[in-house]
Amino acid sequence: MFINNFDPVAFDFNYFQVRWYSIAYILGIVLGWLYCKKKLIVDIKIANLFDDLLAYIIIGIIIGGRLGYVLIYNFKYYLDNILEVFMIWNGGMSFHGGLIGVIIATFLFSKKHGVNSYIFLDLISLVAPIGIFFGRIANFINSELYGKETDILWSVKFLAVDNIPRHPTQIYEAFFEGIILFILLNFILRSSKTKPGVISSLFLIFYSIFRFLIEFLRVPDPQIGYVILNLSMGQIVSFLFLIFGIYLFFKKNNVT
Repeated sequence: MFINNFDPVAFDFNYFQVRWYSIAYILGIVLGWLYCKKKLIVDIKIANLFDDLLAYIIIGIIIGGRLGYVLIYNFKYYLDNILEVFMIWNGGMSFHGGLIGVIIATFLFSKKHGVNSYIFLDLISLVAPIGIFFGRIANFINSELYGKETDILWSVKFLAVDNIPRHPTQIYEAFFEGIILFILLNFILRSSKTKPGVISSLFLIFYSIFRFLIEFLRVPDPQIGYVILNLSMGQIVSFLFLIFGIYLFFKKNNVT
């Protein structure tokens, strides 16, 4: 059993603090950008446009992630505390919301420059697991999104929560949604010629499956609990993204 008593603050400069979650975002974006530039992009035009797209991606992550959390996970609270919607430093980001934000931002950018948006979305899908990995490690450090009670050998006590040994679901997600998903998608890219949009669809499919299954071991959001059929909100949203991913996969492969 492991005792988690990490400080969410990485650096404290008195006037402001740098949190591990912020570092995770920065690492995910920078390493993803570098991997795309060095390993994935061969077209010079796409490479140059990808640099400009980065700003759109960051804005999409922040706005989409925040609005997703507000609307999906804690709408009543923010309806009563509307000004706190803008206080993103207090926490509260949704992965699925951020994903929608990135998709919208990428479509707008691609339309502006006359490029197939799925070229960029496939690139983003290939490196997104890097950001997911660091994000889930930050969740672990922050003692959030923790799992249910268990007596397994690798259980973790999150002292900021209680004194109960729990599943480290953040680590499960970092492994499957981060490492395994990264290996899967990049292996598929290198082993077969895929049409634009196929990698994006596979990202949605694999991520949704991993997330849906791991959430059985995770404590649901306390302000929501279980929604229907003993499923969490995260599982319901993941199921919807899975359906869309399957639809997109068949569409991009021209399967009827």
